[in-house]
Order: sequence, then structure tokens, then C-alpha cells
Amino acid sequence: MLNIFSKNKKEPENLKEVLGYLKELEENYKDLSQEFEAFKAKSKKDLQKVGMVRFNPFPEVGGDQSFSIAVLDANNDGFVITSHYLRELNRVYAKPVKNGQSQYQLSNEEIEAISKAIKND
Repeated sequence: MLNIFSKNKKEPENLKEVLGYLKELEENYKDLSQEFEAFKAKSKKDLQKVGMVRFNPFPEVGGDQSFSIAVLDANNDGFVITSHYLRELNRVYAKPVKNGQSQYQLSNEEIEAISKAIKND
């Protein structure tokens, strides 16, 4: 009846065995809790938020073919990538982001992409 986690273990026959089984479950629970807390701490550093903005920075080129994409972790750290499209060439810029800000000057589109990523929490 209590033997739900292992097929090979025998059922406890007395109170001492039940208490031993409960002690083992408690230790397993503590181990799982510690592993889960470590996983939560690590996952805060994983990139998990994305915001994207398409725009047309140059009126002579048709369409919203330029874009800014922000990719952030739980602490709003990450990067923003901007691509400016022209017929003759394409320029790509990448800027680091720390706490939702960058040490480099951000365009309005980059600020909007970062805002969208933060709101996608």
C-alpha cells in the first residue's frame, strides 16, 4: 500500500519499518528541495524574455525590413540586436543589456524591444 515509489521494496510490516520508510521519504524530499532551489537559481540566468520591433528607418527603402530584438534573462540582463536594412547593405549592431539598460546609447526601437521583452515576463 505505501510502496508507491519502488516495485522491488517489500511492504512495511510494523511501525518501525513505517517510520524508517517515512524517514527515507523525508530525506528524499530534502534532496529534491535542494536540487529544485539550485535549479531555480540557475534558471534565472537563462535567456527567457524576448521582445521584437520591426521598423523602417529610411523612407527611401520600402517596408519594415529593419528590426531590433532584445533577449533577456530573469534579471533583465542580456543583449539587443538591431539590423538596419538598405538596398546596398545591411548593418547589424549588438549591445549588452544590464538591468534593462545599456551602457551604449539605445535607439527608440531598441528601447521598445527591451520594454516588450521585460513585459513578456
